[in-house]
Amino acid sequence: MVMGRRPGVARSSWPVAATDLAGLVGQMGISLVRVPLRRPWSGDGSVPHNVAVATTREAVRTFMGYSTSLPIEQFRSIELVLDDLCAVVMPPLVRRHRVAHSHGEVGGIPGEWYRPAEDRSGGTILYLHGGGYIGTSPRMYAAFNAQLARRTGCDVFAPDLRLAPEFPFPADLEDATAACRGLLDDGCDPRRLFLVGDSSGGGLVTSLVHANIRSPHPVIGGVVLFSPEVNLQLDCPSVRENAGRDILPWNIPTAAYLHGIDPASPMVSAVTDDLTGWPATFVSLGSDEMFRDAVRRFGDHLGAAGVDAVVAEEPGMFHVFPILVPWSEAARRTMEAVGAFVRARLDEAPSGGAPDGDGTPSAGGR
Repeated sequence: MVMGRRPGVARSSWPVAATDLAGLVGQMGISLVRVPLRRPWSGDGSVPHNVAVATTREAVRTFMGYSTSLPIEQFRSIELVLDDLCAVVMPPLVRRHRVAHSHGEVGGIPGEWYRPAEDRSGGTILYLHGGGYIGTSPRMYAAFNAQLARRTGCDVFAPDLRLAPEFPFPADLEDATAACRGLLDDGCDPRRLFLVGDSSGGGLVTSLVHANIRSPHPVIGGVVLFSPEVNLQLDCPSVRENAGRDILPWNIPTAAYLHGIDPASPMVSAVTDDLTGWPATFVSLGSDEMFRDAVRRFGDHLGAAGVDAVVAEEPGMFHVFPILVPWSEAARRTMEAVGAFVRARLDEAPSGGAPDGDGTPSAGGR
C-alpha cells in the first residue's frame, strides 16, 4: 500500500491537502510558462522532441521541488492522491503492453505482479522503485513495469517497500531481502532472477547485493540499474554542474533515510564498495543528470573488478529518462538494450533447477 495508508503514518487533513494540491497546480502552471523562456526547441533532436523533453524536465523538477518542500504529513497526502489517480490511469497502459497485472505477496511483503501474456522468457524480475527513499509506490510504476515485463519476457514483482522518514534505513533493505528470499523459496531459479531498480531503488539494489555478496548464496542472473543513486555523499561535480539541467531538486534529501548512517558506507554508496564478484550488470544514465559522475565512477569500478557490465549513457537526457519520456528515441534504445541484456543472460542460464543455499541471492554469474 502507498505509505499514506500504512498504520501509524500521519497525513494532513483534506482541507490542507486540497490547499497543497492547489499550490502544486499553481506552481506547475508557472513552470510551463517558463518553458518557452528556456529555448526548448534547441538541441540535437527534432523541435517536437526537444520541446516535449524540455516540458517534461520543467514539470517534473517543479513537482519534485514543491512536494519535497512540504511537511511529511502533507507530502503523504499528496502522494495518496497521486496513487489513487494512478489506479485509474495506469491499467489501460498496462493492458496496451499485453501484460497481466495482479496484487500479491512474496516473503510477507505485499506488492504488484506484472506478467507478460506473450513471448515469456522464464525469468523473474524483482523491481525496487525509486523516489528518493521517501516517496512513490509500486502502482505509480505500473506502466514502466509492464513495459519491462514485455521487453524482457519476465514476470515482474514490485514490492511495496517501507519508506523514510517513518521507516529509515535499513527498513527498505529488510523488505527487499524478504521479497528476494520469498521469490527463491517459492521456486524461482536464482540464475533466472534479476534485481532491477531506478534512482534510489537502484541504490537499494546495490545495498541488497552488498548485504549478500560475501555469503555462500546462489548466483543470480543479473542486475539492471536506471540512474542509480550510488553515492549518497553527493560530492561529485555533476551534482552542481547538472543541477540546472536535471529533474532532481538541487537540494537532494538523504538525511531522513540515512538516519545517522555514514553516507560513505558501502552499505548505501556502491561507489565505495568492493565490487569483486558482482553479477552481470546493465547501467543506464543520462549525460545531463546530477548523478552522472557517480554512475560513471560506479561503471568504472565494475569494469576494474572484471564484472560483465554494460554502461549505456544517453546524451542530453536527465535522471530516469526511460521512465519519464518513454516515447523518446533514447528511452527506446535503452529499453531495447535492457531487453537484449536480460534475454542474453537467460539464454546462458539453465532452463530449470531449484535455488541452492538458503534462498538469498548474492552477486556473481560471470
